[in-house]
Amino acid sequence: MMAMSPPPLTEAENRRRALSRWDNEGGALAQFAPDVVAASRDLTNTELVHLRIRVIALENLMIAVLAEGSEQQRQMARDMAALITPRPSFTQHPLTVHAADHITDLVARADRLRMD
Repeated sequence: MMAMSPPPLTEAENRRRALSRWDNEGGALAQFAPDVVAASRDLTNTELVHLRIRVIALENLMIAVLAEGSEQQRQMARDMAALITPRPSFTQHPLTVHAADHITDLVARADRLRMD
């Protein structure tokens, strides 16, 4: 007998699940790899500079990808920013708010790049 597959997920459910995994990843790391978490707190200045360079490169790459993408893709990025919320029973953290604002800013920069 062939097993029935579950019905396909809606786009909203797919986004919710993706964000849920993203939100929980940090908690899983802290629980299962405390030595990795502790080591990451002791980054050298050189390592921090390299991370900053990589983040700048990734941000600019995302802007280019979004600029070449469809309006639907840019809207999905805006929707993802709106979905960034604290974990249940936690209060809104300024870094969380800043991350959501930063996504919105990246999409706006992509919009400006499309207009040039």
